[in-house]
Amino acid sequence: MAMTNSIETTEIVDRYLAVWALPDPDDRAKAVAELWRPDGVEYIEGVQYRGHAALTGRVAEAHEAFVGNGAYVAVGGEDATRHGDVVTFTIRLDHATGPVGDTAWSARVFLVLAEDGRVREDYQLTVQPLAAA
Repeated sequence: MAMTNSIETTEIVDRYLAVWALPDPDDRAKAVAELWRPDGVEYIEGVQYRGHAALTGRVAEAHEAFVGNGAYVAVGGEDATRHGDVVTFTIRLDHATGPVGDTAWSARVFLVLAEDGRVREDYQLTVQPLAAA
């Protein structure tokens, strides 16, 4: 497998963070296809989303529930590290209103990349759960 440099690692993380904020469904679907392999899978809270259709639905659902309504912004990635085909970083949902910048939720993300640089496996492990509404 070809190794990628830190700029490419940063680009992967930036694309991952950006996909959650895309308001247009077609742009989201395109971004999902560019980020994950067709057989890519995300594991979160005991649920798995496999393939572009499931991942696009998952991203759309999260976008509408958290970012699209203006409550939060998806940020993070400042702590991205890489070892071979594994990239890990923290993603956060920070309040967009009220206590702006305060973190409402965070997770450690582990991405296992395929040879083409797209995500083969995506693990989100919650570090700070979202407070009950």
